[in-house]
Amino acid sequence: MADSKKGFRLERDTLGEMLVPAKALYGIQTLRASENFRISGIRPKGIFIKTTAMVKKAAAIANTALGLLDKRRGDAIIKAAEEVIEGRHDHEFLVDVYQAGAGTSHNMNANEVIANRAIELMRGNRGDYSIIHPNDHVNMGQSTNDTMPTALRLALILTSADLLTALARLRKALTSKSKEFSRVLKSGRTHLQDAVPMTLGAEFGSYASSISAAMDAFAPPLSRLKALGLGGTATGTGINSHHLFRVRAISALREISGISGLKKAANPYSAINSMADFTSYSGALRETACELIRISNDLRLLGSGPRTGLAEIRFPAIQPGSSIMPGKVNPVMAEMLAMVCFQVIGNDTATALAVQAGQLELNVMLPVINYNTLHSTEILKSAIDAFASRFISGIKADSARCAEYLEGSVGLATILNPAIGYEAAASTAKEALATGKSIKAVALGKGLISEKAWDILVRKAADLKTGE
Repeated sequence: MADSKKGFRLERDTLGEMLVPAKALYGIQTLRASENFRISGIRPKGIFIKTTAMVKKAAAIANTALGLLDKRRGDAIIKAAEEVIEGRHDHEFLVDVYQAGAGTSHNMNANEVIANRAIELMRGNRGDYSIIHPNDHVNMGQSTNDTMPTALRLALILTSADLLTALARLRKALTSKSKEFSRVLKSGRTHLQDAVPMTLGAEFGSYASSISAAMDAFAPPLSRLKALGLGGTATGTGINSHHLFRVRAISALREISGISGLKKAANPYSAINSMADFTSYSGALRETACELIRISNDLRLLGSGPRTGLAEIRFPAIQPGSSIMPGKVNPVMAEMLAMVCFQVIGNDTATALAVQAGQLELNVMLPVINYNTLHSTEILKSAIDAFASRFISGIKADSARCAEYLEGSVGLATILNPAIGYEAAASTAKEALATGKSIKAVALGKGLISEKAWDILVRKAADLKTGE
C-alpha cells in the first residue's frame, strides 16, 4: 500500500484508516490496541509470543494440507511464523498485557506481524493485505477464543519444565545438606518451645521431602493443560473451520512444540468457556510458594543471631547486610524468595478471580490469567535457582551451638518417659527449670539413669544409631 506520509503507510480496517510506521511488521489493529491499552508498559512474555506463533504455524500447515490455503501463501506464513518462534520479531509485539477481548489484540498483533513478514517473503510490500491477509489467511479456521488459551497452555507446559528443573536442583541441594548435617544433634521445637531431640540433617531432609511433594502437585494440572480447544473457534462449534482442522493442527502442534500428549479437548465448548485448568496450575504454584515461604522462614530463624538468636546454622556472606551496621550478614536470598512467593500467591488470587469471571460461552479475562500464571512461573523459577545456588549450598552448621541448646533443652525430659515414667520425668523437668540445671544433670544427680543409658536414649530419640 502506498505511503501517504513519509515513513508511514496507510492502513485500513473496519473502523477507518491510520498511519502505521512503514518499517513495522505490526498493522493497524495492533496500533489501535497499543494506543487504547497504555496501562502497565508490560509487553507479552517471549514464551507466549513463541507459542502463539506455534499455533499460527500449525494452523497454516493444517489449512495448506486441507487445500484451504494455497501452497505459496501457506509456505510464506509457515516461514514467517518460524521467525517469530525463533524470537526474531519480539519487538513487534506492542500490546499491553492488560487488554480486552480475551486476547484479541495479541492475536491480531501476531496475525499482522506474520502476515506482513509473509508478504515480504512473497516479495510484496508491508501492508498489502491483498497478498496475505491477517484475518483471512493467517487466522484462517481460528478465533482468538480458541487460539489464545491454546497458546497459553503450551507456554505453561514449556515454562513449567524449567521451574520443575529448578525445584529438582533445590531438592538436591537440601538433600545434600541433609546428609552433611546427618550427625548434628539438636533440639527440636514445637510451638516455638523446646521439644525432643533430632538432627539438623532430619530437618533439612524434611524440607527436601516437601519440595518433592510440591513438584508432584504439578502433574495433574500439566496433564489437564494438554487438552486443547483449538478448532473450536468462537464458541466451540468450529464455525468457519474445516472439520479435519482440529486433528491436523493439533498433530502439527505436537511436532512443532515437542510436547507429547497434546490432544483434542473432550468438550470444545468447555475448553473455551472454562479456564479452570489454569486455576489448577496456579494452585500448584501457590502450594509451592507456601512451602517455600515456610522453609525460608525456618532457615531465617535457625540462622538468627549470630549472638542473640538461635544461630544453629550460618549463612553464606554474599553481600554486606547493612548500610550502617558493619559486619552484618543477612539472609537476603531467603528474604527475596519469600517476597517472590508472596507475589505468586497474589497472582494466584488474581487468576482465581479472573477464572470465575467467565460468562456464558467465553471468559474474556484470559489476558490477566495469562500474565499472572506465566509471570509466577518465571519469577519462581529464577528465585528458586538463586536460593539454591547462592544460599542453600553455602549454609554451614554450628554443631557446638546445636549441642549447647540440646543440652539445656527441657524437652529432653521426654526421653526419660520409657525409663522412669511420665510423672517422674515431669518432676525432673520442673526441678531443672527451678534450679537452672539441665535435665541430664538432674537425672544423673538423682541416680535415675546412667550416663551411658542417657546417651543411648538421646541418640535413639534423634533417630541416630547407637552402636548397641
